[in-house]
Amino acid sequence: MLRFATLFLTWLSLSGPAMAQQADAPIQRLLQTHSDVLLESSRRTIGPAVDALANSGLPEAQVVLDKWQNKEMWVDEETGLFVYAEEIDRDTLRIYDFADGTEIGEVPDDAFDQLKPNSGIRGLIATALVQFQLSDPDPDTRRRALDAIERGAEESHLAALRVSLPNETDDTIRARKDRLERLLTIRYGETDAERITAIQSFGGDLSVDVRAALNPLLAVRVEAADALPDAPDIGRVLQPGSEALPRDEAYELLVGADLAKPRISREDQRNALVANISDGQVAGVQVATLDSQAARDMAYAALAEQGTVTAVATEAEVDDRLASHVFYERYIGAPPEVVAAAQLALQAIENKVHVNQAIDLGLDALSLASIYFLAAIGLAITFGVMGVINMAHGEFIMMGAYTGYVVQLFIPDYTLSIIVAIPLAFAVTFGAGVAMERLVIRWLYHRPLETLLATFGISIALQQLAKNIFGTQARPLTAPDWLDGSLVINDIVSISYIRIAIFVLALLFLALFLFVMNRTRLGLEVRAVTQNPRMAASMGINPDKINMLTFGFGSGIAGIAGVAIGLYAKVTSEMGSDYIVQSFMTVVVGGVGNIWGTLLGATMVGSLQKGIEWLNPSNTLAAQTYMILFIILFIQFRPKGIIALKGRAAEA
Repeated sequence: MLRFATLFLTWLSLSGPAMAQQADAPIQRLLQTHSDVLLESSRRTIGPAVDALANSGLPEAQVVLDKWQNKEMWVDEETGLFVYAEEIDRDTLRIYDFADGTEIGEVPDDAFDQLKPNSGIRGLIATALVQFQLSDPDPDTRRRALDAIERGAEESHLAALRVSLPNETDDTIRARKDRLERLLTIRYGETDAERITAIQSFGGDLSVDVRAALNPLLAVRVEAADALPDAPDIGRVLQPGSEALPRDEAYELLVGADLAKPRISREDQRNALVANISDGQVAGVQVATLDSQAARDMAYAALAEQGTVTAVATEAEVDDRLASHVFYERYIGAPPEVVAAAQLALQAIENKVHVNQAIDLGLDALSLASIYFLAAIGLAITFGVMGVINMAHGEFIMMGAYTGYVVQLFIPDYTLSIIVAIPLAFAVTFGAGVAMERLVIRWLYHRPLETLLATFGISIALQQLAKNIFGTQARPLTAPDWLDGSLVINDIVSISYIRIAIFVLALLFLALFLFVMNRTRLGLEVRAVTQNPRMAASMGINPDKINMLTFGFGSGIAGIAGVAIGLYAKVTSEMGSDYIVQSFMTVVVGGVGNIWGTLLGATMVGSLQKGIEWLNPSNTLAAQTYMILFIILFIQFRPKGIIALKGRAAEA
């Protein structure tokens, strides 16, 4: 109590000269002018007070707005003077003068009321603060101000940007300010000439914010008249009954403009007739004769002549009114010259958008093709070179992906784990492929149906084994941080770093395959066994061993493909089945036994799938169905694929 009494006496001593001097300050006089709305604190009425502070030109206005926004603004209940304060404890404030920021002293808080602006008022204050923040010495503050303008630009921001531009020292921030200034000039420029100049400065710019600024300029209002006005702000002429102007909307427009009588629904017309039946008649017309729409229209018209009901238009009158008037769009978003400039700019942007959409679609197709090529390159060896129909090829991809997942359980460094997982996945699936070849495939060479059934059974068994070990939920195979995000070329064209990495990996494996097949003894022996196994055996080559190593090599590549695909897709026991059909299509379309054909086949299948998905984006299952049908037709005309194998191997 003693401390509180001391504070109270201190406050009384401060209420003399110090308070009088504070009341004479320009910022305090401005606050007193708007004291009523400040204390009322209503979002509906506070706008003029905020604008008055922001446009006052007083250096203290920024402090007032900032403290008010942060709920640090208080008012003296006795004098009505405004101060800002910090709470020392539950009962005590340390108050400061808005005029010069000097400390007035410590006072009891029960003599002051705190201004607590709601979220709506704080939003208005934040908008007003932008003009001060644009010239703040702190670059981060200036960046936040630009972010605020981008989120909710207002006309007052244009002048603030223009004032701050000449003194901007940071080149990046200056570029953002310049761009925003031009965007706001499009909306709020004082003259048509400066707006047109700003529009033309964005020629071909694909950014969304440019289109967001230009599209409102093309806003239109549909109007109707007896004849088409000769005015520069008239847009296209609309035909009633078209998609742009349905027949009912066109007539309602005439009714709203007092150019036609209102219509009535048949149900309302019937109810009106029923309500006015008297002695078996409606307006002198026998009820029994009202068996056609024309008769009911005539009876209703008779009631309207008597003043019983409101006169409405018949269908014939509706057709006549629509035919005798012209409907058109009038531009209301901007003057005609500005609209013309905006149309030209948007047309140029639209043309560039189409080109970039085609590029983006091409990149997506190339990315998907690289995934299919990775999935199919192992199959190109086991099926294309050896002629083995391996339905379990997808499960080798799945095994490689799970190998990467297990490695990441023990090695938390994602970059190192991927480096370790790639050779380990090759080793695991190479061993699995060798075991499969030794135990099953070697007994089924040249028996394609039995091979297909056996490997299909192995596929099901491997899927069930994966479910028993890892469960049915998808497991994460996390990419390193440096593969996060996308390479953004513009607002339309972008490609993820993971897809770029898969594309590069596909090229590396293409080079590896060509090197092994053309520059190593294993490749020479594989080609020899493929072309003529008996002649190769007579030259000292063991065809049995070569078949085993070849099958293992193809399976090992499938495992590495699984690690790469696992970074992009979900890792589940069924993930291999998502790629087995596309892998076989890739090999068959490209040409059995030819790696270049596999590359072209992957490109064709990936491009075809993306193209169909673009034409029918809402149904990916239908897109895959159409793609398979197209591949079937393609095989009918070119059964040996894009690049047909030549020589003895083709005849075998």
